[in-house]
Order: sequence, then C-alpha cells, then structure tokens
Amino acid sequence: MGEWLEGRSLAKEIKEKIKIEVETLSEKTGKIPGLAAVLVGENKASQIYVRTKEKACQRLGLMSEVIQLPGNISSVDLTEKIQALNQRDDVHGILVQLPLPPALNPFEMISVIDPDKDVDGFHPNSLGRLLWNQGGFKACTPFGVMELLKSRQIKIEGASVVIIGRSLIVGKPLAAMMTNENGTVSVCHSRTKTLSEVAAEADILVAAMGKAAFVTEEFVKEGAVVIDVGINQLDDEEKVNLYYGDDEKRHKDLREKGYTLIGDVDPRVIDKARFLTPVPRGVGPLTVAMLMRNTLDSFKRQQKL
Repeated sequence: MGEWLEGRSLAKEIKEKIKIEVETLSEKTGKIPGLAAVLVGENKASQIYVRTKEKACQRLGLMSEVIQLPGNISSVDLTEKIQALNQRDDVHGILVQLPLPPALNPFEMISVIDPDKDVDGFHPNSLGRLLWNQGGFKACTPFGVMELLKSRQIKIEGASVVIIGRSLIVGKPLAAMMTNENGTVSVCHSRTKTLSEVAAEADILVAAMGKAAFVTEEFVKEGAVVIDVGINQLDDEEKVNLYYGDDEKRHKDLREKGYTLIGDVDPRVIDKARFLTPVPRGVGPLTVAMLMRNTLDSFKRQQKL
C-alpha cells in the first residue's frame, strides 16, 4: 500500500511564511497586499471558491475585496470594472473567477487584467512567459502541484509524466511546468486512444478531467506517483460506500454536512501507487496558498521590494 500525499500541511507552512512576511512588509511600508476577486453571476461553486480565498486573505493579513456582478453584465461594463481595478494602487492582484456566463468570452476578459496583477496566472502574457520559462505568475493549481512534488523530493527530471486533462487552468500550464523541469510529458484527453495504457506508463500521473473516480488501477503503474486534481460531489450513499467503505476518518466531516467528495481517481489506487493525493486535503489547499503567494509577490514587485 502506498502513502497519502497530503497538501494541507505544506499549504499551512506556506501560509505561515506569507503571514510573517506580510506583517514585516506592512511595518516597513505602511501598506498591505490587496487582492480583488471579480465574481460574475450566481454560480454556487464559484461563490464558495471566492469565499475561501477571501477568508484566506483575512487570516494572512491581506486586503480582500469581492466585486459581485450580475450574470447579464455586458463585456463592455465588465471591461470597465476590471480596468478600474487595474488603476487602483491598493489592489495588487486581480482575479476574474471562472467560469463566466456563456455570453462573456473568458479570453477577452482575462486579457483586460493588467499582467502585473494577474495573480491567477491565466493572462496570455503569463502563459507566454511560462512557455518561455521566464519569471512571472504561474497558474495556482499547477504551481501547487509542483511545490507538493518538490516538497517530497519526487524527481521530475527524466520522469515520464502523463496528464489527463488539457484545460488552461490545470493541464496545459502544468505540462509546461513539468517540461521546464525536464520531465517527458504526455497530455491526454477524452479522444486519446488506449488512454489507460498510456497512463499506465507514467512515473507521475496527474488526473484533472472532472470525472469521479475515472482513474482506476488499470491506469496506474506499480509505484507511480498519482496526483488527483479533481473534486466531485457524491450524493449517492451506495457510491460513497463503494469508494470509502468503513474509512470514516477520511470523510467524517463531509458526511456530517450531508455529502462527501471524491476526486478523479478511485481512492483504491492507493494499493498500487507509491503516492496518491487525497480528496479533500490534497491539491486543493495548495491552490489557495499559491494564490496568496502570487499576491504577495505582486505586491513586492509593485512596491519595488
């Protein structure tokens, strides 16, 4: 049986360092890093994500502002809102929470953000710098995955890396980060032929396609490192019991709330893998931690520190 590769403790360590640095810089400059989140519409998952980020800012001493906008806002009006944030000296990081309503083009809206304030790492400038392997903001979830691997001295150079999922939020930027670390990377998706066979060749397997327990033992090479980026809600008690059995410790808190979560990887893969990130407590906490780090770095750059 392998080992659970939890990200929660690493995220806590990163946040503690950020909090100390924010306090030090605040005393030195009389200013604090500021993060503005633009939330369009009534997407419940997006509201939860933004609220989580807001609470993290408050705990770490950062200024946080949520700009709630109606789902029928025009692209012209949203552009004006973002441009106003670009001009504010007290806002050092801006994120436009995705997904946006269908009438809004996410590429166009993200492109309005000042690249120097693009703490989500989705601006074309940020992605271009990543492909060039230059300094710049990195997308937070892939950034967190890389930090987690490095924290356990998991070697990327020379490793066969398979990423299932090609989104701009995870798959594509993570492929670039892995390539920059000299991994040999394959990006797979729903149209990949013999997907399980390709995945089973990976030393490091990353699942990020949004399908509950899609990755089973046949996808995993013995002793592989498996990173589960997915998060899916299971309301069906039969499925909960199938995936978790009597392991109440892993999802007690969630059961008390009336639901449980599972990633894109069947948790029973732990019997074959060397490492497997749990859901929750795996990659998720690191996404928020890296957003806080990007915001702090943006503040330091803008203050020329």
